[in-house]
Amino acid sequence: MKNLSSRIFLLFAIALAILCGACTKDTGPLDRQYAYVSNSKSDSVTVIDLNGLKAAATLAVGKSPTGVTANPVRNEIYVINTDSNSVSVIDADKNQVVATIGVHRAPYFISVSNDGKRAVVANSGANNVSVIDLERRQVLANILVGQGPGLARISQDGKIAVASNRAGNSVTILDTEKLAARATIAVCASPEDIAILPDGSKAFVACSGSAQVAAIDLKQNKLLALLKVGGTPANLAIKPDGGEIFVSNYEAHTISAINTTTNEVSESFLAGENPVRGFVTGDNATLFVANIGSDTVAVVDIGTRKMLTSVHVGSRPDAMALSPLATMLLVVNSRSGDVSIMRLDKRIDKKNLNPAPRLFTMIPVGMQPNDIAVKLIASR
Repeated sequence: MKNLSSRIFLLFAIALAILCGACTKDTGPLDRQYAYVSNSKSDSVTVIDLNGLKAAATLAVGKSPTGVTANPVRNEIYVINTDSNSVSVIDADKNQVVATIGVHRAPYFISVSNDGKRAVVANSGANNVSVIDLERRQVLANILVGQGPGLARISQDGKIAVASNRAGNSVTILDTEKLAARATIAVCASPEDIAILPDGSKAFVACSGSAQVAAIDLKQNKLLALLKVGGTPANLAIKPDGGEIFVSNYEAHTISAINTTTNEVSESFLAGENPVRGFVTGDNATLFVANIGSDTVAVVDIGTRKMLTSVHVGSRPDAMALSPLATMLLVVNSRSGDVSIMRLDKRIDKKNLNPAPRLFTMIPVGMQPNDIAVKLIASR
């Protein structure tokens, strides 16, 4: 009897080991985690299984997919189809396209509120912003803004949206509950990327044509300051606590740090050649910078402003995302058509506890990948 019990226990242990064989430090035994990459020249989205570190599916979407975003509440992914003027809805549980929502001409990005109920899409060819009810998958309104809106960003509570009107050198503030524009404010030349503070009090807008960042009061609908940064500011990476914003200055090859309380540029530092994208970790401690000119990702300690290391990835790195529990950094390489996976094992680096990244693998995707979003499908 004792031998029989031992054998049963052994068989149970083997079965459990097999069940957990695909588990990573990110997930539980039955959890699944995926990355979704938009491929603009393939009219597709590549689904990457982050447990098995392999491409799991290729989904046909509309023409020239660009921006992709995950719903923080529902198991859905939204893909902007620029040349089809539409949004594809992907069921992340089944990894299938389940709906298409029509918007207006030449959209590029989609922004989703924290409660997962509302989204906004700037239609650059129609000079308006589509406000979408994600539960009903229906456009509630198309609100006129300024000329050539390239991007619209929604606040965390979903009540306010900000559109950067690139061709009009202005910013439009929208009320997403009343479905109306509140104000259009003249800012600086060619406004593009937008960062909204977590409390919804301010927005910061990067103006690539004038090497400036506009600080805007969203309560009083007014311009607070124009902050001088480096040449061609391309991206704004905000700390989760909202205290600082890091500006990727493409032509200046620098990163500018903005204090969001004082509306001042505190300093600028080097992080690589032609930085195009920044990403701040959830603990507000580390900044990753994608350098399209040197095919590297820089790792910067935010506290000391010290570049800890620089990791070579694929050709022309751009969009980045962290795996759900932040043990992997995913980097989209737009020219080489792949995604670099960097391991971020925590270990003590002399004085500081920092992610020590290393390139782990490369996963091929489609032609000219643009953007990436990740989603954890929890076990039931």
